[in-house]
Amino acid sequence: MFASSEDSSGSSRSSSNNYSNSSTHTNFTDYKLISHAMGSIQNKAYTNSYEAFVANYEQGNRVFEVDLLLTEDHQVVARHEWTQSMTKELQQEEELPEDRQAVPLTHKEFKESDILGKLKPLDWGDILDLMEEYPDIYIVTDRKEQQQVDILSLMVKEAEQRRNPKLLQRIIPQIYDQPMLKAVQGVYEFPSIIYTLYASKDTDQEVIDFVAKNKITGVTMPENRTSESFVSKLNKVGVVTYVHTINDISDMKKYEKMGIYGFYTDDLSEMVLNAANKWYLLGSK
Repeated sequence: MFASSEDSSGSSRSSSNNYSNSSTHTNFTDYKLISHAMGSIQNKAYTNSYEAFVANYEQGNRVFEVDLLLTEDHQVVARHEWTQSMTKELQQEEELPEDRQAVPLTHKEFKESDILGKLKPLDWGDILDLMEEYPDIYIVTDRKEQQQVDILSLMVKEAEQRRNPKLLQRIIPQIYDQPMLKAVQGVYEFPSIIYTLYASKDTDQEVIDFVAKNKITGVTMPENRTSESFVSKLNKVGVVTYVHTINDISDMKKYEKMGIYGFYTDDLSEMVLNAANKWYLLGSK
């Protein structure tokens, strides 16, 4: 797909042939961290870019959350939102005419609009390329509710008809309320699903009952939704728990003591987390 990229310091990176394959890991829950919007690069979050993926992959991260939207011409692309503020955040104001800065772009416009002046935007075909090139990664999808079925249908069609259907086994959709589960399952029986609670109106008990009944793999919650009682009950029914978005090791340690397993993060890496864990172990002796 891409021959080379740059890391956050601007140095050139070669292709994935130089990267190690984490062959001992067989499930996305083997990893503690999920890189939010492909992880940050150059101290910028929400780029969903190729270079952000590579930078965070090289730091040991293997699970990547991606924001997905439809273009004006109905193509699936990695973008957080079609707003003026996001266009400004991605520094694309010089790339796009004023009347195209707060509306869905065409696929051509999207692909031709570099992010932060040099980062490459990703469409769904590019992400499938990455999954083929990096067989140890997992993709967690963040889709807008009103487009969820259309986006999922196009994602599955691309994988099944033009790529390798086995790639779908490494895709983990997020759902935002209970009815979304049936909609997702109507498109494809994904082996793992995460219920993310930031927009859910369910009570704690309703969440626990739902995920236990439907064998949901993980539950992701904002910080204000966490409690020791809630987390303990989720753990007891075998659900993997996550908090978003955490960028400080001390905060992670606080939530780990509560029983939280993993974290969505912009900045942190598996390498940093492993080093911190060793430091904490040494400090506790």
